[in-house]
Amino acid sequence: MSVARCQNRRVTPLFPTAALQDATLYDEPLRPQFHFTAKKGWLNDPNGLVFHKGRYHLFFQHNPFGVQWGNMTWGHAVSPDLVHWTELDSALTPDAMGTEFSGSAVIDKSGILGEGRGVMALFYTAAGGTNPESQGKPFTQCLATSVDGTTFVKSPGNPVLAHQEGENRDPKVVWHAPSRTWVMALYLADDRYGLFGSSDLKSWKKLSEVVLPGTSECPDFFELPVDGNRRNRLWVFWGANGNYRLGSFDGQSFRAGTAVLSTDAGPNFYAAQTYSDEPKGRRVQIGWMRGSDFKDCDWNQQMSFPRTVRLKSTPLGARLAFEPVSSLQSLRTRRLPPEQDGDSQVFRSSTGLFEIRGRWRAVSQGRFNLDVLGTAVSYDFGTKTMKIGSHERKIEAVDGFVDMTLLADRASLELFAQDGEVTGHLFAPADPAARDVRLIGAGGETPARLDVYELRSAWKGTKDRRSR
Repeated sequence: MSVARCQNRRVTPLFPTAALQDATLYDEPLRPQFHFTAKKGWLNDPNGLVFHKGRYHLFFQHNPFGVQWGNMTWGHAVSPDLVHWTELDSALTPDAMGTEFSGSAVIDKSGILGEGRGVMALFYTAAGGTNPESQGKPFTQCLATSVDGTTFVKSPGNPVLAHQEGENRDPKVVWHAPSRTWVMALYLADDRYGLFGSSDLKSWKKLSEVVLPGTSECPDFFELPVDGNRRNRLWVFWGANGNYRLGSFDGQSFRAGTAVLSTDAGPNFYAAQTYSDEPKGRRVQIGWMRGSDFKDCDWNQQMSFPRTVRLKSTPLGARLAFEPVSSLQSLRTRRLPPEQDGDSQVFRSSTGLFEIRGRWRAVSQGRFNLDVLGTAVSYDFGTKTMKIGSHERKIEAVDGFVDMTLLADRASLELFAQDGEVTGHLFAPADPAARDVRLIGAGGETPARLDVYELRSAWKGTKDRRSR
């Protein structure tokens, strides 16, 4: 894998106040233009994804003092549409109980926390001895609240869940309506997770355990209808590496109805979480694009682009499927016309940012080949294999066609194929001068449809997002 290195880096201290006011922030040569990155410092797991008072909140593991992992703090950004983000001050900072590891957020609509209706509740892991102030203390689960979604107060009753075992961490809290119970999924150790129940978000008791072979950390737990049928619903238990199982949940135990399933064909997707209280009734997911290593930059790592999650019927049973959120279209500037270059078609852009939607009629032999900002993407109809960079995955035709959506940013490619059932996330730094997509001919299959859209930056022209 190539390593992205910043160009024309300003020689300044890492976090001077003046730098945060610099008009060039978010316009650096390698800065992703529609994938979220922190203004400065290291970023990893998305945390506390929740919609509150008209804004999507994205909290995230953040090191505000350097570009490598450490000093874990909850960074904080908000958006009206999941595309245009404004980074705010840190929400949670280390204390005597430890640094602030991953967790989730819900909205207290009934007022059970005693602070009125509509209060935001953050659940996070106090990571014990990872902080010099907390040497010898165990990992525990804690609560913080906010009325306005900007100022956060840690509960004086912390921890709300005492240490269970090992480095138990990453609480994901959801509401289970039939039992009128709040449920917390928590990583315990090895491939084991615990489910805990509460009626007041403050006192928790263990309900059961879940095993997700080959998986650890960062659980997500949610229910979805199959093919939109509300009478046919399944629960999804998801782990950090994207492995998941489908099954049922009765308020006490999750009963898996499938083997461990996976979706992602690339190496750079981890610790994904879905939104709570999404106002449109969608299930929206964001993951950390782990391995996005920006050398010599003032920031490091990036998030995936937000995507909707659904359950669809397949010949093998129900499976998860994904699609970029529709607000991506707000970044489209134009549909690019192809230019002929020998036996290839070239789509040239002034921004170097692309949304590519292709469809090929399935045939018995042959292949198609794309070059996207220098990264090869191909599909072999004989072996039914999609390849993105050096990574490959079997892709079946759907209704006689092979389709795909590709998102290309300055340092990433994201693939959605097989009606969204197969995805791929690849850290792929582009040459800053690269501005084109090439459909390579030389005997390749002709697409039934290929739409290539030029995208604009989500940051440019929004001065307040740069300086706040």
